Amino acid sequence: MINWMSQFSPVQQALIGTLFTWGVTALGAGLVFFFKKINKKVLNGMLGFAAGVMIAASFWSLLAPSIEMAEDLGQTAWLTATIGFLGGGLFLFIVDKVLPHLHMGLDTSQAEGVKTSWQRSILLVLAITIHNIPEGLAVGIAFGAVAYGIPSASLGGAIALALGIGLQNFPEGAAVSIPLRREGFSRRKAFLYGQASGIVEPIAGVIGAFAVMSIRPLLPYALAFAAGAMIYVVVEELIPEAQQGDEITRTDIATIGCMLGFALMMILDVALG
Repeated sequence: MINWMSQFSPVQQALIGTLFTWGVTALGAGLVFFFKKINKKVLNGMLGFAAGVMIAASFWSLLAPSIEMAEDLGQTAWLTATIGFLGGGLFLFIVDKVLPHLHMGLDTSQAEGVKTSWQRSILLVLAITIHNIPEGLAVGIAFGAVAYGIPSASLGGAIALALGIGLQNFPEGAAVSIPLRREGFSRRKAFLYGQASGIVEPIAGVIGAFAVMSIRPLLPYALAFAAGAMIYVVVEELIPEAQQGDEITRTDIATIGCMLGFALMMILDVALG
């Protein structure tokens, strides 16, 4: 796979990588053709897994390379990483407060962002779409960094990140389409809405790759920015949703899923990077 990807430019690699992550989102959304509902324990485990992947990716694929690259560029590494990391969180915080969206399991009256009369289905899709933005950026920035030939920015590491993000997108696609099916949508319409939540990833990925290739000193900040945005999503959305439910076993399942997701992403990054 690495040899095959190496024949493309970093922007093309970013596009291929994020088309893959979008495709896995569509696969997850495709579960709606087979199920009308999903067991809450299973969903909690899947969301916990997604959180673990994103936490591991934030450090192994983004923050650690950001610090190393900042040092290579003569920047104050801890300051660069901190500014980028907090900037990513702040960006998602602002988007969260402005863009109308609704988290799973909540009533429409509990929608966040500016007040709107949009349908519940649109609000649910937007909730997932919001955190697909930093995922696409992260993959695009990782591929864009490869262009500079920095040891910590390898093509294998970028591919590992795309694989990890893709794996955790599977439950996210299902988490949109299946609830929509329960609310009366046809299977086809629920699938279309579910996969649409991932369409921002190729867009964000290409933008991220192009941006860091254009301005090299921006690269360490961009990597840390993507890490901060992903951690914000994990803490603000994935973990709380994975912990929903009355049974203590649901919490245990989400925690185990998170541990497994972290371990898998760590293995991918170390093995391929």
